[in-house]
Amino acid sequence: MVVLRLKHQRYMTALLSSTTILLLLYFQNSLLISSDGSYGFVSERSPCACRICMADRGNSNWFSERYNPNIPLLLNSTNSVLNANVSRWWKELQIVPNAGNYTEVVDQLFPLFPDKEHYSDIGSDRCRTCAVVGNSGNLLGSKYGPLIDFHDFIMRINKGPTEGYEKDVGSKTTHRIVYPESAMDLDNSTHLVLLPVKILDIQWLISAFTTKNITQTYTEVPSTITANKDKVMILHPEFIRYVYDNWAEGHGSYPSTGFLTLIFALHICDEVNIFGFGATSDGIWHHYFEKILTSYDIGIHAGRFENETINRLQQENKILIYKGWP
Repeated sequence: MVVLRLKHQRYMTALLSSTTILLLLYFQNSLLISSDGSYGFVSERSPCACRICMADRGNSNWFSERYNPNIPLLLNSTNSVLNANVSRWWKELQIVPNAGNYTEVVDQLFPLFPDKEHYSDIGSDRCRTCAVVGNSGNLLGSKYGPLIDFHDFIMRINKGPTEGYEKDVGSKTTHRIVYPESAMDLDNSTHLVLLPVKILDIQWLISAFTTKNITQTYTEVPSTITANKDKVMILHPEFIRYVYDNWAEGHGSYPSTGFLTLIFALHICDEVNIFGFGATSDGIWHHYFEKILTSYDIGIHAGRFENETINRLQQENKILIYKGWP
């Protein structure tokens, strides 16, 4: 009897071990430990390796109607020719007279800056987390800094500083989205992502790294900046038009830098969290580094509509909004 019992135990142990191995093999690409320490499984058909994949468009008709995975995000020599509708719309944004020839300007770009297709690595084995950090005063006192720095990509907008605000906004930056009038010096590891709303913006970028002779657009701009030219990127005018049509739905003159950055993140990231967006309950907001109060629905951008769209993205489980403090 003892011998039979031992044989039975050995058989059960072997069976359990085999079952465990099979389960591990089955789930080796599906088991996921999230940043909060919880466990989950990624579907065999999941478009990424995160617990929740932003690009899984099948669960939201509202999102699917707006999201175009084939839109060109960044300029390169292959995709630089603009169709007539995009070219006409983009040129209507030009507020500076005597704009240069777009084709001639683009021809000067890519001998100087990287000429390639960026972020084409989407796949079921990738989990890229991204923090889009706005400049709202609701970041003050939030202590979001360590959480923001935990992301793979950390995108900052215009001149939002980190020095002196690290506890609330973090210290790392992988991408800074700017236009000439908001440009600032960057460290060697940060991507300068230019938002061009006029041909002169692209001319300024070239000049800032070469002749340094452009010092004025509609206002004074720096003649040069410190940045890694091998990490320079330029948002595609067709992408700007796409965000205006599909996401801003034609509100305002063109989308705000923050809104464009968020939609850009939706296209290159698997998980998107946003910080420093939104206004107070009175519709008033201020930059965390300034004390000037202003309405967020004035000027050329449709701040109120953009804010509604951002909230809808959270309702559709595409992003998570960290609202900080009022």
